Amino acid sequence: MINKQLTNPKSIVVVGGSTTITKPGGKVLENLISGKFKGDLYVVNPKEEYVQGLPCYKTVSDLPEVDLAIMVIPALYCYDAISTLIDNKNTKAFIILSAGFGEAGALGVTAEQKIVAKINSINGCLIGPNCIGVLNKNYNGIFTTPIPKYNKKGCDLISSSGATAVFIMEAGLGLGLHFANIYSVGNAAQIAVEDVLEYMDENFDPATDSKIKLLYMESIKNPKKLLKHATSLIKKGVRIAAIKAGSTAAGSRAAASHTGAIASSDMIVRALFKKAGIVYCSSREELITVASIFNYKPLKGKNIAIITHAGGSAVMLADALTKGGLMVPPIAGKEADKLLDYLYKGSSVSNPIDFLATGTAEQLGIIIDYCEHKFEHIDAMVVVFGSPGLFNVANVYDVLSVKLDVCKKPIYPVLPSLINAHKEIQGFLAKGNVNFPDEVMLGVALPEVFFTPQPFTNFVNKPVIDEQKIRAIIDSASDGFLSPQEVTGILDASGLPRVQEKVVSSIEALQIQLENFTFPIVMKVVGPIHKTDVGGVVLNVKSHTEAVKVYKELMQIEEATSVLLQNMTSGIELFVGVVKEAGFGHAILCGLGGIFIEVLEDVSTGISPVSEEEALAMIKKLKGYKLIEGLRGDKGVDEKLFVAVIRKVSALVDVAPEIIEMDMNPLFGNPNSIIAVDTRICIQK
Repeated sequence: MINKQLTNPKSIVVVGGSTTITKPGGKVLENLISGKFKGDLYVVNPKEEYVQGLPCYKTVSDLPEVDLAIMVIPALYCYDAISTLIDNKNTKAFIILSAGFGEAGALGVTAEQKIVAKINSINGCLIGPNCIGVLNKNYNGIFTTPIPKYNKKGCDLISSSGATAVFIMEAGLGLGLHFANIYSVGNAAQIAVEDVLEYMDENFDPATDSKIKLLYMESIKNPKKLLKHATSLIKKGVRIAAIKAGSTAAGSRAAASHTGAIASSDMIVRALFKKAGIVYCSSREELITVASIFNYKPLKGKNIAIITHAGGSAVMLADALTKGGLMVPPIAGKEADKLLDYLYKGSSVSNPIDFLATGTAEQLGIIIDYCEHKFEHIDAMVVVFGSPGLFNVANVYDVLSVKLDVCKKPIYPVLPSLINAHKEIQGFLAKGNVNFPDEVMLGVALPEVFFTPQPFTNFVNKPVIDEQKIRAIIDSASDGFLSPQEVTGILDASGLPRVQEKVVSSIEALQIQLENFTFPIVMKVVGPIHKTDVGGVVLNVKSHTEAVKVYKELMQIEEATSVLLQNMTSGIELFVGVVKEAGFGHAILCGLGGIFIEVLEDVSTGISPVSEEEALAMIKKLKGYKLIEGLRGDKGVDEKLFVAVIRKVSALVDVAPEIIEMDMNPLFGNPNSIIAVDTRICIQK
């Protein structure tokens, strides 16, 4: 995969290099020359003698040995040139900028696969095709601009899309962000985003490597590799933020259960990111804002002080922070009164701290000092300070820059006057600071960073379940939904609590089994997948006579094969489900059950295996968590029992990976027990 010939080549050839710098072949060569590549630089172009001052080779056969080839010729000719370079020139690394491969259809896919097979035969390295290239401290191997100056403290950017990488760099540089390594993987025929991350993890040097990684992914080819190496890097002190595009695309699975119907690709990607400790971003702007937050001291508490001379911006920021789960708490008391004495009449320190449009740099410094030293409940500050264009604000930004360095609490500068205070902002950025031009985007991104957990442990102590019995049931079952008897066996072998139930297929069997139940009971049709939709669930059956009548009615339903008898159970309705997603493994979902799962879609998701800590975090993330805790005197649910159910389901799918969907809805929970009332399991061998 990634090798030294790609990262630090001693020689580079641009195959298809041009004198025209408005073409990719010309621009990449210009970037290599202007970047002062220290090795040997060659050009292949059959029509030229010299290209941009370099002697030009007619064919790749004429070249000396070369480490890295940057291909900028039509896709049709790439394979032959690459074969010659591999067979005769000892070339081990390739960047194919050319398009016309996998993205262009079946013929392009075939051509791409043929090239990959050839490069794999020598354990070589391929970036692309259909990409902008690679940029690092050793060479400028991209055909676009801007070319950010390499900064080891800057951001590593790995992108599926070359254009998106350019847009991120353009916007980020304007805010004061710096960059280190840029990888545009394009079609990712051999090396995908997660492969680059793997290389960065396995070769990580804390003294020289960037501690900020930004990812833009259009697909996740190997979720487990992404999880492994993102987790490893974050535990080494790296911070990672990512966009996964295409989040609304439906998966290929057939959604036969409630779980399958509500589980989205985006939900499962978010669960993967959460497990790894990756900050999930929905847009380029959010990704850049999160990267900017990474450049400041980490936020260690929820309480934010907003310091501003612009009331409207403060209100919008406070709303965004609060919606995200952070707090803008009141500031009051003797120290607040003392602070007010330093400010102009009409100022407010209640939070937001508004020191008016006439506020001075000295006043800003005093306010920050009070928030740092006097207001102990404040964990961080956001300073919103623009300019109406009436006076120079450089002295204000100078004070702010000093405070960013000396304060232990993080300070986030929102400097929105990109025109009126352009010169002053540039001076602020030149000191190594980063600006947040939009207070609402900061208000959205900051909670996302704060509430993204550290990676959950790789080792999960799984609950003990009867693996032998589970395997026996799965091995003997047919594809599709398991029978009620098979489901009962699976639940019992997994130690999952269930309501007493019996399946009957005749009036005689019904009358015998009724002796084992205490009225009232529940009767459910067996056969149709969605029982409720066809009137196949009858509650509160109170007598033998009524039970016989209900049995006859249920057996008239199309596809009915038998009837399930259950004891009536009460409590808060809960839900636990499973969906198997290609590459990701099993996603475990939990939430409020019954109709709430369809109406509210209040669901938390984790990727199996799920640890006790992870299961508890899933439960606490639910919007309906207060119902589980107990609300207004009503009894809640034993969270430890809920955690245990989630963990046993996770252990079950580890033993039985054939399970593609599982739906436990509802489970009735109370302070003493959680009991599964209705469970469906679908398998595919």
